[in-house]
Amino acid sequence: MKTTKQAPINIKNKRATFDYELLDTYTAGIVLTGTEVKSIRQGRASLVDTFCYFMKGELWVKNMHISEYSFGSYNNHSVRRERKLLLNKKELQKLERTSQDPGFTIVPVRMFINERGLVKVVVALAKGKKQYDKRQALKEKDDKREMARMFKH
Repeated sequence: MKTTKQAPINIKNKRATFDYELLDTYTAGIVLTGTEVKSIRQGRASLVDTFCYFMKGELWVKNMHISEYSFGSYNNHSVRRERKLLLNKKELQKLERTSQDPGFTIVPVRMFINERGLVKVVVALAKGKKQYDKRQALKEKDDKREMARMFKH
């Protein structure tokens, strides 16, 4: 029996690097239902407008969109439910301590499936950028693109 190799799942939050300065990243497991995992394997998830928060010492992700599984029946999951992230105790304590400082937040940056078939989420401790920082980032991006174009010809 021949198995087909599926393209690796790598869902990114492109908006996070634009809106935030990423300081520290952690790879966390996530608690999902079966239909959610199947939807993620199809690449039907989005990290746009997601953020993490602490509740009773546990890290939760809010606003993550995982589309309903097309073959799911009555036990299909709700699309934007809150999902628990799994980190070890030391990482959780460090994140909780630093995220309580003003201006800091925790944002999911990337979601992927590892070699063991488990869904993982890369979360980052981030500091919000000001409007002029965003303009500066856009200018640097344009300059890099222009330099690449110059060297190409």
